[in-house]
Amino acid sequence: MSQPSDPLTLEVVDLMARLVSVFHKEYDEAAAARSLTGAQAKVLALLRRGPLPMRRIAQTMSCEPSNITGIVDRLEARGLVTREADPQDRRVKLVAVTEAGRTASEELRESLDFAREPLAALGEEERALLRDLLRRMLDGVRA
Repeated sequence: MSQPSDPLTLEVVDLMARLVSVFHKEYDEAAAARSLTGAQAKVLALLRRGPLPMRRIAQTMSCEPSNITGIVDRLEARGLVTREADPQDRRVKLVAVTEAGRTASEELRESLDFAREPLAALGEEERALLRDLLRRMLDGVRA
């Protein structure tokens, strides 16, 4: 499927790129304020949904499993995650967030102000529409 390249689409793509850039900058700063790297914070955020195998974390973050091993080692040393055997396959190690890790991740998430101010300029109906449009755009996209 070819991508439209009309001026409106190009402007939307540019605006989305700016939004992502601002988000990453603030996310990394919020993580650093908690002595976490951006990657460590992202792993904690992924694990809020439940334990995951390290291979799945690597796939989701688009990196090598060996990188995830180092990230998980450092998080585990700080008591933010644990490794446990998968009940379905004892050879597979699941990474699970601890209560301390969940708290750190939630505090980081709550500290992200970049979206709150711009979103405050939108009414509830507009925010719901934006949410629905973003969901529609992301339907079928593998994370």
